[in-house]
Amino acid sequence: MENKEKIVLKAMKKAGRPVRPGEVAEIAKLPKDEVSKIIKSLRKQGRVTSPKRCYYAPAE
Repeated sequence: MENKEKIVLKAMKKAGRPVRPGEVAEIAKLPKDEVSKIIKSLRKQGRVTSPKRCYYAPAE
């Protein structure tokens, strides 16, 4: 797993609830566009789920 993927997952866990990519970007201090791409990649890997539209959470 890439370093930025770890940062995004850590930010999601820190939030403690399903979050939007913009919120993850603020917590992780990364550009929103980059976070969106990373989330898409993590979803393909099965590491992130989407409990509701446009919200994402780490897969447990």
